[in-house]
Amino acid sequence: MPADRRADVAIVGGGLAGLAAAVYLARAGRSVAVLEKAAETGGRARTLALGGYRFNIGPHALFRTGAAAGVLRELRIPFSGRVPRGPGAYGVRDGRAYTLPVGLASLLTTGLMGPAAKVELARTLDGLRKREPADFRGASVAEWLAGERLRPEVREVIEALVRVTTYTADSARLAADAALGQIQSGLRGVLYVDGGWQTLVRGLLGAAEAAGAKVLTRSPAARVEAGRAVEGVRLEDGTFVKAPAVLVAAGPSTAASLVPAAGLASFVRASTPVRAAVLDLALEALPRPRATFALGIDEPLYLSVHSATADLAPPGAALVHVLRYLGGRSDPDPGSVEPQLEGLMDLVQPGWRGRVVHRRYLPELVVSNALVTAAGGGAQGRPKPAVSELPGLFVAGDWVGAETMLADASVASARRAALSILEAREAPRQDPREMISA
Repeated sequence: MPADRRADVAIVGGGLAGLAAAVYLARAGRSVAVLEKAAETGGRARTLALGGYRFNIGPHALFRTGAAAGVLRELRIPFSGRVPRGPGAYGVRDGRAYTLPVGLASLLTTGLMGPAAKVELARTLDGLRKREPADFRGASVAEWLAGERLRPEVREVIEALVRVTTYTADSARLAADAALGQIQSGLRGVLYVDGGWQTLVRGLLGAAEAAGAKVLTRSPAARVEAGRAVEGVRLEDGTFVKAPAVLVAAGPSTAASLVPAAGLASFVRASTPVRAAVLDLALEALPRPRATFALGIDEPLYLSVHSATADLAPPGAALVHVLRYLGGRSDPDPGSVEPQLEGLMDLVQPGWRGRVVHRRYLPELVVSNALVTAAGGGAQGRPKPAVSELPGLFVAGDWVGAETMLADASVASARRAALSILEAREAPRQDPREMISA
């Protein structure tokens, strides 16, 4: 029988959220056990290294002014990356590639739309930076854009911008306030991270362990045991990790199955995972080195040569992500998606097929655990990090908290959960304001 363990806090899940929370808690003097079911930490932030190519699990971008980047800087986790630039970016409509209007020069020269639409698009993009997301609370993206009375070609560009910043194609259900917040973050710039997102995982893991957290891989949780309050986590091998506080930093279905009494099952039943079909390609060289980005205007498609911006491939080689956002009304037959992604490569990088070193196709990658819906109250309607039904239970992830979406929501909820745990217990042994400097 495995020996039982004790900790001040048990964290289920060793992805970005679980590791970030572990750093906060361990630096504040808490004993922390991170329980990760897989053989390595990272979750969807893992990076696969193949012959000098670093494959993230689909295209990952870090919002430069977002919550995740803020937490990494607050915790002094080193990372580097660069902002992808406009030249070589295309908008694709009706199978043709046009200059993507990402700045004044490209807006003036693009053949994607006529002069009147260009003026309207410039005015609309400028207005988006100034709008208050809360003003659109309760409306879907489709309802918001219908109220704007935009020209069809302008509306298509804004819908494409929604997709690329939220990974969501379901404008009829996506909350407008959440989408507008994402657009505003995206307009402030994103970073492609050197070495892949595994560098963020390694940084957080190293900081957590240096602060004293114990990270246990191959340790799947079976259930959270509780009476009137949380008592600890029982692992599948029978080990009991006794802890007065438990943070489940995993998906909503996992959280609900571990703690049926916590009232999370109703959220799971109402939630819809956000999915995408992704083709990841390692090429020995790009046929067209200057063509590095394409965004579908009339179809929910995306192509980006991440290695043109970040250190992700050997010198002269390329790592390309091609994606179709799923979940919209126009989803094709699953068997036709991969050829469609190959067709986008044919358009932007003709001749690529003879230069493939590695390829990976993910037909239904979960990019977010729960669509942020207008009907569900937007981000404000998501579960809070502190689960009121069960004292001592906390949750974190991209489906938790009233802040942002995607990795930003995941890390922001982890930070809030960690600080809530510290506030809920006796006075911390170290001032929480000082723990970031450790």
